Amino acid sequence: MENTIPVRLRDSGQTYFYNAINLNVKEGDYVIVEHDRGFDYGQIVSPKDAALDNKSKEPLKKIIRVAKDGDLKQIEENRAKSKDAFNTCIKKIEEHKLDMKLVRAEYSFDRTKIVFYFTAAGRVDFRNLVKDLAKIFKARIELRQIGVRDEARLFGGFGHCGRQLCCGTFLKDFEPVTIKMAKEQGLPLNPPKISGLCGRLMCCLYFEYEFYKILAKGLPKEGEHINTKQGKGKVISVNVLKRITTVELEDGTHIEVDFNA
Repeated sequence: MENTIPVRLRDSGQTYFYNAINLNVKEGDYVIVEHDRGFDYGQIVSPKDAALDNKSKEPLKKIIRVAKDGDLKQIEENRAKSKDAFNTCIKKIEEHKLDMKLVRAEYSFDRTKIVFYFTAAGRVDFRNLVKDLAKIFKARIELRQIGVRDEARLFGGFGHCGRQLCCGTFLKDFEPVTIKMAKEQGLPLNPPKISGLCGRLMCCLYFEYEFYKILAKGLPKEGEHINTKQGKGKVISVNVLKRITTVELEDGTHIEVDFNA
């Protein structure tokens, strides 16, 4: 029987779904998995309701085992080797005069492949760079161009809210975020205040948007005239999260109207 589990591949890879047949795994566990013509490692993201999010119709690859002490030691050794690979790649990029910024290097668990993540303003012809790196490391080389949001996820950090970045913790995919979402949530349309460390609009504007619309349903808009128990008045502010509005009555008095009842 299939036991669908989401796993974030290596330290920086994407989240894939695997079949954990007869394995007792929990969130945060490191596991060894089948991946890309070999073995790799990853970390369990969140087993809860995973099957509901798995929309792929392809057969699931297997989780081989929960990582043992020897596996964890090899993962740490791979991380150390990745730093050397990163420095070597930097030198080769300079030699080839390529307009690209290297962000991170990662070895697969079995060391048959090295993935180099980079950012660039446009397309980069890195074919000769790949040939050089393959000769040096005797492994398959993958250069993966990423965006600024992916770069923020790799480095991590803290947002305006004081919490760790959503992209580096629980978000699996990046969704399109629009200025309309910020506007309808009553946020100041000031780019520095509604942008994340990556310089793009904050991801939370997207995943909080639907909930915000639910709370806003039935509430009057700012500037709208409504009837209250104390008389007619003009809405001067709306607190969507508390579902409370401040209304200025015709005599200038300010009252609060609770829409939770």
